Amino acid sequence: MLKVNLEDTISAISTATGNGGIGIVRMSGKEAIEIADKLFVSPKGKKLSEQKSHTIHFGTIEVDGKVVDEVLVSVMKAPNTYTREDVVEINCHGGVATTNKVLEVLLENGARLAEPGEFTKRAFLNGRIDLLEAEATMDLISSKAESARKISMSTLTGETSNLIKDLRNELVGIISNIEVNIDYPEYEDIEVLTNENVLPSVQKFKEKLEEIIRKSEDSKVIKEGIKVGIIGKPNVGKSSLLNSLLEEEKAIVTDIPGTTRDIVEGSLIISGIPLNIIDTAGIRKTDDTVEKIGVEKSLKMIDTADLVIYILNNNEKMTDEEKELLDKTKNKKRIIVVNKIDLETKLDKSLLDNYIEISAKENIGIDKIKNEIKRLFNIGEISSNDMTYLSNARSIALLKKSLNNINEVIEEINNDNPIDIVELSLKDAWNNLGEVIGETYTDELLDELFSRFCLGK
Repeated sequence: MLKVNLEDTISAISTATGNGGIGIVRMSGKEAIEIADKLFVSPKGKKLSEQKSHTIHFGTIEVDGKVVDEVLVSVMKAPNTYTREDVVEINCHGGVATTNKVLEVLLENGARLAEPGEFTKRAFLNGRIDLLEAEATMDLISSKAESARKISMSTLTGETSNLIKDLRNELVGIISNIEVNIDYPEYEDIEVLTNENVLPSVQKFKEKLEEIIRKSEDSKVIKEGIKVGIIGKPNVGKSSLLNSLLEEEKAIVTDIPGTTRDIVEGSLIISGIPLNIIDTAGIRKTDDTVEKIGVEKSLKMIDTADLVIYILNNNEKMTDEEKELLDKTKNKKRIIVVNKIDLETKLDKSLLDNYIEISAKENIGIDKIKNEIKRLFNIGEISSNDMTYLSNARSIALLKKSLNNINEVIEEINNDNPIDIVELSLKDAWNNLGEVIGETYTDELLDELFSRFCLGK
């Protein structure tokens, strides 16, 4: 468990490992400038401690009169820094050996090696950012699409946090009115609150929270992408469809059933949304041990996929196994695809509600599948939408907990429970929203979140 000692001065390499033009070694803490002053030699005899904040200075890092590297040193004084502590950033020549040597001499002169995410953790603990903004920092670094970057940036600038704060303030208004009634029932100029008075405000709040959850789940799709599983019996054209969607020969295509025995994956972006497409082993009964494992993986994947593309062969009658698979996937988000329309029709399509006809071999109808994916996930709407919504599983789970609390409030009101009991559930909803932005948190939660960061962030 990471226990942050804010009295320590920490240091780490902030740039990616490897060769590059510039490497940055960062320090943060009360002694950051003092440690840098021990090692920095300016041609003009400057002392870093005497320089203005947010200035950069040319010189060398030297140990016992020997030059380690020629550098530019940025001096940033508290509280107007990322961590709200004194921060020094040493811009040295890129490369593993140089940056490691600069870090080494800083550690030898009083700094301690930073834990993963400790700079950002200090920013949170010092009130520079809230928990949503901290998570957005990590999301921004790892974003793979422009839309994901926009969501992270919106959160990082505080727009999403303000959304949560507004919700909490709305609840505070309801709770404070209830408490005034409980604590000062004798005051004649105070409106007497009953369950009937409270219910409209709570219902209005519930509608707002449900809308935010819905849009947040859409935002989560933008950030994390859509997991798409291609399923069907052997030799229906799953691998051909994967190759057509990706516009590359990712999977092996043969006329021999059971060629694909393990999962084959590929990625593409549709209107800024990343899709992870998975070609699974053909689902059928088999005595082949290896193929059987592949079939089991395929069946498990159905449960975890955001979208299932179920392929049927236009040139063959539907088997009992295929009918079972049709039933198994009926409650999933799915697209039924009838492949091989360039061949004679033998498939009874009356058993199908909606389907798309394609020829993966001839590249016919592939755009129809892409358009249907856009429709199912409102991709066009999402891409042009306000990005001010939550986009990670932790935050969305807490929103849903808060919604459950609100549903309890409505149930308690309908059961004519005392108003002070109703108030307790409202406070639970308020506390769960507070946990989203870190108004309430546990050390274990912080450790888990910040451990995902790199050392220098």
